Order: sequence, then structure tokens, then C-alpha cells
Amino acid sequence: MAQIGDARVSDVVHGQVKWFDPSKGFGFVVSNEGGADILLHANVLRNFGQSSVADGSSIEIMVQATDRGRQAVSVLSISPPEGESVQQLEELADGLVDPDSIGEMEPARVKWFDKAKGFGFANAFGSSADIFVHVEVLRRSGLADLQPGEAISIRAADGKRGRMAVSVHAWDAAVESGSEA
Repeated sequence: MAQIGDARVSDVVHGQVKWFDPSKGFGFVVSNEGGADILLHANVLRNFGQSSVADGSSIEIMVQATDRGRQAVSVLSISPPEGESVQQLEELADGLVDPDSIGEMEPARVKWFDKAKGFGFANAFGSSADIFVHVEVLRRSGLADLQPGEAISIRAADGKRGRMAVSVHAWDAAVESGSEA
């Protein structure tokens, strides 16, 4: 364990998100090594570039031991719940979108999202056209909720009623995928 001020920080903890509630501003992670749950605060998640994370997502974090237990101080990586993939997302959209129209990852901003209704809309940067975002696509992408104005990366395709998201990621995913091309 490293020492930062009066707090002890371990190198890295791998685990799964037990639950995360964006409206409460926190959730908990279960370490793969066992032990007490680890607090994951919304601010730590925001510093990673996300406002939410889906239950069951794999997560890699730095933790700090406090008087009240362990808590995450930074997020290093997040992967969607086991078995979820972009290919499955595209299969989910099968019949709803033209598979030949699935575009590259592009930066976007959330227009609005209502978790209770199960959908919302985003706009790709430089375009005012709406992109429909379904809660199931969001969950399978490893997210639980979106906030108005939040920067995200999105892959979309042409559907019967317009553009539809087939995957949604943290905002920097579009930059990373663009640099690999």
C-alpha cells in the first residue's frame, strides 16, 4: 500500500459494481479478492468521464482506507457487464436499423434522458439531428443513466424513425477510436 497524506491507497482493486444510483450520487463495488464493499462516489466516476455505471460492470479502481471503510479515489477502467458486447448491441438493433449504416464512434452530447421512460436523445457534435438512445443499449454499454448536457461517444445507425444508438461510451472513446484509425 502506498501512503498519500494520512490515507493509505492500494495500487489497484479489480471488482464488479454491486450497484450505483446516480440520483443518490454513490454506489458500491465488490472486490474480486473479497472483503467489505468499496464506496464509489459520483465525483470519482465523473473524474473518469462518466455520470453512471451499470450494475455488474467490471471495474478497476484505486482505493483509500478511511475510518468509515474503503472508498474509490479514482477509476482506472470500466467494462460492461459480462457477456455484453458491441456485436450483441448490433444484434439487439437487428431489424430496427440498417446494419450497413452503423457508423464510427463519434462525440455527442446528451439532449435529455429519462430512465423511467427508458429512453432519451443525444446529438452528435456538429449536428442538430436527434439520435435515439434506449436504456437497454445504455445498460449493455456499461452505463446506467445519462445527464442532460453530458458529453458521450456514440455509435449510431439509421432506423425506421431516424438515427438510433447501437452503443454509448465515455466521451473520450471517440477520440481513442479515431486515433487508432
